[in-house]
Amino acid sequence: MTNDKKRCEWVGDPLNTVYHDEEWGAPVHDDTKLFEFLILEGAQAGLSWSTILKRREGYRTAFANFDPTKVARFTEATIETLLLNPTIIRNHLKVRATVTNAKHFLAIQKEFGSFARYAWSFADLELIEQTTTATTLTQYWSRMQHHAQEVMLERKLELRPTGLIETIHVESWSDEAIALDLQ
Repeated sequence: MTNDKKRCEWVGDPLNTVYHDEEWGAPVHDDTKLFEFLILEGAQAGLSWSTILKRREGYRTAFANFDPTKVARFTEATIETLLLNPTIIRNHLKVRATVTNAKHFLAIQKEFGSFARYAWSFADLELIEQTTTATTLTQYWSRMQHHAQEVMLERKLELRPTGLIETIHVESWSDEAIALDLQ
């Protein structure tokens, strides 16, 4: 029996397949999961997503089960210990940015009630689902609207002091967590 599920070109190994089929492009409204994706996207900079997925459980343990409140309280001693942890990417800029981003994540939660509410405000709480029967024009329009939402979110995040959130991270993160299903 073959699996005829339509997948993106970047899917190759079993770990990526499971991630693609079960998580990528699925709407996320849970703040802890959104923070997890932000941590992982920040870690990915310059690396393959497969590298990060292989270290995901290491990140889960190292970063307090992706609890932004706990991560925001990491001390310099905790950061130094993390930089010795072989289960994560030991880049001091990425590790420090994660702690900084946790603080900003919490500020956004406090201001908006949840980070999810803030992030989803850029999508007007609507999803555009694409089916295999969608026309090229509909696909193009969906992608244009999706890009506009990413740009708005990126600009809003740029106005806030963050550690390591760049354009590509916002795009990848929104594909994972708040984006339209463009598979």
